[in-house]
Amino acid sequence: MENITSLKNPKIISWRSLRERKGRESLDAFLVEGPKMVQEALSSSFTVRALLLREDTPLPFPVPDSVPIYGLPSHVFASVSDTVTPQGIAAVLSRTPRPIDGKHLVCLDGVQDPGNVGTIIRTADAAGLDGVILSASCADLFSPKVVRATMGSIFRMGFDVSASLHDDLRTMRENGFSIISSQLDGDPFYARPSVGSSFVLVIGNEAHGVSPEIRQEATHRLALPMRGGAESLNAAVAAGIMMYDLMRD
Repeated sequence: MENITSLKNPKIISWRSLRERKGRESLDAFLVEGPKMVQEALSSSFTVRALLLREDTPLPFPVPDSVPIYGLPSHVFASVSDTVTPQGIAAVLSRTPRPIDGKHLVCLDGVQDPGNVGTIIRTADAAGLDGVILSASCADLFSPKVVRATMGSIFRMGFDVSASLHDDLRTMRENGFSIISSQLDGDPFYARPSVGSSFVLVIGNEAHGVSPEIRQEATHRLALPMRGGAESLNAAVAAGIMMYDLMRD
């Protein structure tokens, strides 16, 4: 284990930059924190570049010899951490998620709240979906808040960050996928016609919903019933209800 004691060390400066999107993109890397997340990262398809250990924290599990370990004093570890109460262990990973391989997908069209993005990923994993497509205008998949909200599901799901969501969904529709647009003015969700064996559920931006160009590609435009006084649901809640029910078909 190599010890680093200076805040000015180049490695510390680069790891600290991972708290910002610009730094993550520049280094093509991101940070995960806590023993559960680090252990899952080590068992995943992601490449772990470095393991960071606070000086008062024992190594809680075996680490492959190929992963370099760095010991940091508390103040140096805290400078790298994005959490208020760091748990003493973190890992630097390459931004190399699993590719999508499956026929039950959820697509995020401009979902910008990191908590919503992470929660939808976690729920998609729990409901048994195969992957998540994100438009370029979504919250960064590798931001600390998104990663924490996934509770490890980022290591189990397939992902695609689409440069042209409209074109990608059109191609999928042409290849037999049902494209389901979730929208307040849609047809009743529970009275929907069959979506078939392959589908993409599209969840739109928190304020504006699914974009008009994406709605045009939809084979199904569906709305959850609002029997009470609320006019709409939180994006992650609506996504969860729809994903679980679609997986029953």
